[in-house]
Amino acid sequence: MPSVYLVSDTHFGHRGMTTFLTDDGNKVRPWDDVESMNRDLIAYWNATVKPNDKVYHLGDVVINRRYLPIVGELNGEKVLIKGNHDAFRLEEYTPYFRDIRAYHAMNNFLLSHIPVHPNQLRRWKGNIHGHLHSNELEVVRYVNVSVEQTNYRPILFEKVLEAYRARGVATDG
Repeated sequence: MPSVYLVSDTHFGHRGMTTFLTDDGNKVRPWDDVESMNRDLIAYWNATVKPNDKVYHLGDVVINRRYLPIVGELNGEKVLIKGNHDAFRLEEYTPYFRDIRAYHAMNNFLLSHIPVHPNQLRRWKGNIHGHLHSNELEVVRYVNVSVEQTNYRPILFEKVLEAYRARGVATDG
């Protein structure tokens, strides 16, 4: 049976991701050049995801459209939840993604790129999101799946549910 994975903020082709610093002065990502970052992210993804698995990419796939074909090299049936940097025309994404959405509801959890306002969570068990990269919200109902949080590879949906259970959030029913 295929597995379900989540990932966000791959930013393929984004040179800035190799130079950006966190608030404490450390590099956001360990790579010194974008080509090495792209190569490693592809290898980590394909070592994790099998061709028949499903991956929800929670936005910010590439920063430059010339890197969009990289998505075709990635294993899995992919669904894009558009992020703030996914600004190309819809038909540019459709060769690489089975579906493209603004958000997705799964098992009573809301998948989005940018975390939703806490007032909007009343009907959801939690919000699985990206956008914050190496930062996290200090609220139990939010889980950040930006690659900086997931060892630079997609994470199993079940692992995210385990994180919620560890925080005391019920994941069934």
